[in-house]
Amino acid sequence: MNTSIAFLRGINVGGRNTLRMSELATMLAGIGLIDVKTSVQSGNVVFRNSEASSTTLETRIENAIRAGAGIDAKVVVLSVDELESAIATNSFPHAESAPSTLHLFFLSNPPQNPNVESLNKIKASSESIELTDRVFYLHAPDGIGRSKLAASVERLLGVGATARNWRTVTKVAEMAYELG
Repeated sequence: MNTSIAFLRGINVGGRNTLRMSELATMLAGIGLIDVKTSVQSGNVVFRNSEASSTTLETRIENAIRAGAGIDAKVVVLSVDELESAIATNSFPHAESAPSTLHLFFLSNPPQNPNVESLNKIKASSESIELTDRVFYLHAPDGIGRSKLAASVERLLGVGATARNWRTVTKVAEMAYELG
């Protein structure tokens, strides 16, 4: 049995795509996921499963949400090892003490041709960025709401993404460890 993490994009944001986490957990149990646990109302899920492919899990979860709630939500599924790696390779450990300023954008696929030059041009002088295989790190000490870069990440990387702040990432990791 594998423990996996699913990050849903665009759920319960700005009063749109409203989905109660209890409903989401029921939907996911209905497609065979086991010990489904949710955190925060924005679609952070930890569960156990026997599926080896994260791509297959993403599709199954997206289809379940579409069928059960009529919402087209994009989903990024990670293994515990992938989440641990994202935490361990954080290039901005000094930002961990202000967890709302550090955001990890989990990417649907590794970017094939990221526009790094434009990323660097659009970022504020106070912001720092780092791109790994499937994670884009953004340290925005002035707040992500003020960041012009945050709104352009997907376009400039050329892949889908969903962002979580450091506090949420570490909380979801704790949930995954507890689940085993």
